[in-house]
Amino acid sequence: MLLIGFISVHCMHVLVKCSHLLCRRTSSMALDYADVMEVCLKTGPPRLRRLSRFARNFVNGLLIFTQLGFCCVYIVFIATNVSQVIEHFHPSGLSLRMYEAIVTGFLIVYVFVRNLQHLSPFSTFANVLTLTGLVIIIQYIVQGLPDVSARPAFSSFADLPLFFGTAIFSIEGISLVLPLENNMRKPEDFTGWFGVLNLGMVTTVCMYLAVGFYGYLQFGNTVLGSVTLNLPDNNWLYLSVKLMFALAIFISYNLQFYVPVNIMWPVLKQRFRNRWIRKYGEFPFRIFLVIITFGFAAVIPHLDLLISLIGAFASTSLALILPATIEILTQLGEGERLPFYLWLKNGLIFLFGIIGFFTGTYSALQEIIKKF
Repeated sequence: MLLIGFISVHCMHVLVKCSHLLCRRTSSMALDYADVMEVCLKTGPPRLRRLSRFARNFVNGLLIFTQLGFCCVYIVFIATNVSQVIEHFHPSGLSLRMYEAIVTGFLIVYVFVRNLQHLSPFSTFANVLTLTGLVIIIQYIVQGLPDVSARPAFSSFADLPLFFGTAIFSIEGISLVLPLENNMRKPEDFTGWFGVLNLGMVTTVCMYLAVGFYGYLQFGNTVLGSVTLNLPDNNWLYLSVKLMFALAIFISYNLQFYVPVNIMWPVLKQRFRNRWIRKYGEFPFRIFLVIITFGFAAVIPHLDLLISLIGAFASTSLALILPATIEILTQLGEGERLPFYLWLKNGLIFLFGIIGFFTGTYSALQEIIKKF
């Protein structure tokens, strides 16, 4: 987890550095991820310049798949936690897919809020819920811990690909790095040893390590896809934690949903000449996307495997493979001879990402097929 976290944060810094260099090269004020990919090819090796438009669309496609994948996971997470709470009081409850359908109905109404400024108070409330829930979870999982020797320190190499996908899914936030920096009042505070990026990511990785280590030490092989699902059902405090996280994730759904809509709808809008569709067509389009995420969530209701599949298939490319490629192409655009260490470092990151991509995707699909 530390290794993957370190490489991922390094790749975030690489993307920011290349963005600054390309902004100076093209006299641009700001660039997003897809812009950086396109511009580094446009100003890079002449033979590759014709691929710039394709590369931009490829990055946007990965961003859409990843963000909608997050939304699928959110539906499964919310439905699973809510079902556990309800079934504590009414054991003969509905099926998981029925809970997912009900959650989807509420989400269809919620995604009509299109302005991010209107979502910011809800996002703050979700952060408070998450922090409160984390404190309660950690104080529970550290009580009455068995000796560390009671759990195997390592499972098997066969399980590593599944873990890789899960870890990358958890840490991958590279699509938000440039928008965050571009919208900061003092962008210079974003990078640096004690900048926003490092402090935020170190805190995040430490939280994952704590919950992962103590959660497994507490529950062992009975641990489920989310630690909240292992909390006892006979205590109102831990039942409330499940609802806290379900509500926090429900609120976060629209924030993740914003990215694919913002990429796809402007392109689709240009294809319509009808003024009514151009003005109001975004609403049925949003409903359609929510139903799509529900469809995938209903087909693959296994939270851990869905997380691993999305992480290995899409997040790996965005978090590892593409930043390494972008740095090489950006430096080649300067017309200088690249030092050997730069080729070696990015080659190793690229190889690490490619191995994780294929093995993680294959393992996740294999386990999903087994479940069926």
